[in-house]
Amino acid sequence: MKRLFSIFAIASLMAFAPVNAYTNANTISFESTVISVAQDDAADDAAESLGFHQELKKRFIEGGPGFMGIVLLCLILGLAIAIERIIFLNLSTTNSKKLVQDVEDALNSGGVEAAKEVCRNTKGPVASIFYQGLDRTDEGLEQAEKAVVAYGGVQMGQLEKNVSWISLFIALAPMLGFMGTVIGMITAFDKIEAAGDMQPSLVAGGIKVALLTTVFGLIVAIILQIFYNYIIAKIDAIVNDMEDASISLMDILVRNKQK
Repeated sequence: MKRLFSIFAIASLMAFAPVNAYTNANTISFESTVISVAQDDAADDAAESLGFHQELKKRFIEGGPGFMGIVLLCLILGLAIAIERIIFLNLSTTNSKKLVQDVEDALNSGGVEAAKEVCRNTKGPVASIFYQGLDRTDEGLEQAEKAVVAYGGVQMGQLEKNVSWISLFIALAPMLGFMGTVIGMITAFDKIEAAGDMQPSLVAGGIKVALLTTVFGLIVAIILQIFYNYIIAKIDAIVNDMEDASISLMDILVRNKQK
């Protein structure tokens, strides 16, 4: 009887063991699948979290340090000059109508010296032009007008200082990009010639690297062009203001002489 019970127990273990093994295997497989899916989702989230800056950095490195570095240097120098010009132009902007009124009031109340003091205490090119004109009033209206015109040209030159460098970088950046593209295409064809076979990987890789320089060159040119147009518009507005204010100053001097 004991022998029969032992045989029955062994048979039961042998019957249920594969089922348990299969169940455990399925459990392990399911857990592995869940972990794999979770890892894939995490990888996708990490790829999405790279963002625009990481993608831009990756493409910049793929383009090669040679021409890409020069294009980046054009962007840095162009932006530096543009920001300096924008700050200078904003500081050069004054309320010319108020200045004209203050100068006229000073002339009527305290004479030329009082008007010159008003100009000395006011910043901007318009005040500087007014001061030069008022400083020549004792020599006659004609000399005062010549001083206004001459110093207006000087102030215009100060406003346009270094702006030509921005236009140079605007033209230079895409040209460097195109040159990098041509050199990259030549390198790709050199690889094809060395391999002796038209492999798509060689052609695609070389063309991608070559075109990246052109893309970055165009991006730099677009950015600098926006700043350049803003600066030119700002200079034109200040110059027009200077011309209107200069005419108003001469009218004031003429009326003051007639008194």
